[in-house]
Amino acid sequence: MTPLLAETAFDSLRIDAVRDQEALRRAYGLPSEAAVRKEMTELTEQTQRLIACSSLVLVASVDAEGRCDVSPRGGPAGFVAVLDARTVAIPDATGNKRLDTLQNVLATGRAGLLFVVPGRTTTLRVNGRACVSTRPELLSRLTAVGKPPASALVVGIEEVYPHCPKSLLRSAAWKPEQWLPADAQPTSAEVTLAQLRMPELTVADVEQAEADSLKYRYE
Repeated sequence: MTPLLAETAFDSLRIDAVRDQEALRRAYGLPSEAAVRKEMTELTEQTQRLIACSSLVLVASVDAEGRCDVSPRGGPAGFVAVLDARTVAIPDATGNKRLDTLQNVLATGRAGLLFVVPGRTTTLRVNGRACVSTRPELLSRLTAVGKPPASALVVGIEEVYPHCPKSLLRSAAWKPEQWLPADAQPTSAEVTLAQLRMPELTVADVEQAEADSLKYRYE
């Protein structure tokens, strides 16, 4: 018999959670006309320029059972190619080969993107249809991360929405004077070691593995 799991805070809070859109709107009211109007279905010259300045994009996807995932993609500014006003392509640089995002896209044909420009407070949301392409003529154009990638995530745009800067301003993300000291958080190696649950490994082992993965990231 499978042992019963202890109740979590989520289990307790979901009992009286908001159940419908009417209740949600009672808590928030309606959006402003501008907040609705600025949603578009294709890129403007300005949003194309913003994507060309972005070196970080967060990719949201969901599998066939509805399980969500958000993964970062990074490269030099402009590493995401704008193929036309309604299509962008993201090169898939060598990573851990779990392929969570790409497998989700294969399952549902959907993806959401959030473009970030380091040092700036503007972010751009792009949602739409998605596919994974290995077409050679496309991959040969996507060399910003070092060499043609194994595949590209191609998004057919259905929604373009520039977010206001409030969240990045509140977080002080680009203000070093408000950052926590480096020793206030566990290192990447410490977090990974705890997740691996392999007693034979040390922090130094994980740090070396991380250094090697960066050194040989294009192989």
